[in-house]
Amino acid sequence: MSSKKNPEKTQRKRMSLAMQIFIALILAIIAGLLMQKYSDFAVSYIKPFGTIFLNLVKFIVGPIVLFSIMSGVISLKDIRKVESIGGITVVYYFCTTAVATVIGLVIANLFHGFFPVLETSSLTYEAPAATSPMDVIVNIFPSNFLAPITEANMLQVIVMALLIGFAVILIGESASAAVNGINRWNDIFMKVMEMILKLSPLGVFALLCPVVAENGAKVIGSLAMVLLAAYIGYLLHAIVVYSLTVRTLGGLSPIEFFKGMMPAILFAFSSASSVGTLPLNMECTEELGASKEVSSFVLPLGATINMDGTAIYQGVCAIFIASCYGIHLTLSQMVKIVLTATLASVGTAGVPGAGMIMLAMVLASVGLPIDGIALVAGVDRIFDMGRTTLNITGDASCAIIVSNFLRKKK
Repeated sequence: MSSKKNPEKTQRKRMSLAMQIFIALILAIIAGLLMQKYSDFAVSYIKPFGTIFLNLVKFIVGPIVLFSIMSGVISLKDIRKVESIGGITVVYYFCTTAVATVIGLVIANLFHGFFPVLETSSLTYEAPAATSPMDVIVNIFPSNFLAPITEANMLQVIVMALLIGFAVILIGESASAAVNGINRWNDIFMKVMEMILKLSPLGVFALLCPVVAENGAKVIGSLAMVLLAAYIGYLLHAIVVYSLTVRTLGGLSPIEFFKGMMPAILFAFSSASSVGTLPLNMECTEELGASKEVSSFVLPLGATINMDGTAIYQGVCAIFIASCYGIHLTLSQMVKIVLTATLASVGTAGVPGAGMIMLAMVLASVGLPIDGIALVAGVDRIFDMGRTTLNITGDASCAIIVSNFLRKKK
């Protein structure tokens, strides 16, 4: 009798986190709508608890990325195998990001007639400092052992982990003590992650409630068409591109994939942080069958360079801003947007609001006024929730596909 209860109990535990996050999501929306007149209270006294939770998640992300990638690289025992995984991952990420940008432009052009021409003389927006391509390359490589972790520079943490992992492989048997140490520390940080993730429902409520209270239905309604265009793009990319790639290249049912990803999807939607969702994303993909060594390499890399949702946002917002200024983009300008958005995704931090930096780069590349960002800045968080959700789902699809590829290769 007890043997029958245990699997049911395990199933309830597995589903409970997604259900708790979903309930917290609904409660946050209801509470936020009810508190629109008291948005200052929500920001001052509810949001800090969400910030505390997100700080805890960010605290554990650096060590997890460092030790999980080192552990994954060491477990592969072959540098050529790492190169194979890395090659597939980067090609997949760049291809899906380019497709996402095209989808965003197509959807936005279909909605073009609904976008208004506005009085734009009063718009102001201070563009972030531009980063040259060479600076991006230089900044990938760390100059200090601790700085990448303390500054949450994920690309530098990944480079550190790869270099140390390669060194351990090259040393061979005499590095067995280091291998055991890396694996034990990886287990410890994973356990800390589990403890923090138990607070997810509280964190989701505290993060989302103030956003709804501040924005409300009125502000969202004023930009309803551009928001609708972006979210249609997000859904289309997820349903068509990810379903197709997961089914054909990953050997997994799309329904099973999205069902298994639900806890990470709900958390990403609420927190709008790819890096913050990373621990939960790793847990979900491993339960879906992705190998630990693959997910520990592919997902941290994806949280840094894979920006499918952000790419759709670039396309939609570029057309919207051009429309507001009465500017019609040419085909060559749209091609330039695709290339710029795809390349700009490398090195963009997986934190809330990073898409605004990319948008400034995209607008500048085709000569659109950067001041136009002010048109969407007020509801950027609402865009961000959807694009982050798509970003982490794309990371997970890659982990499934690479894991399946390696299984077939054996």
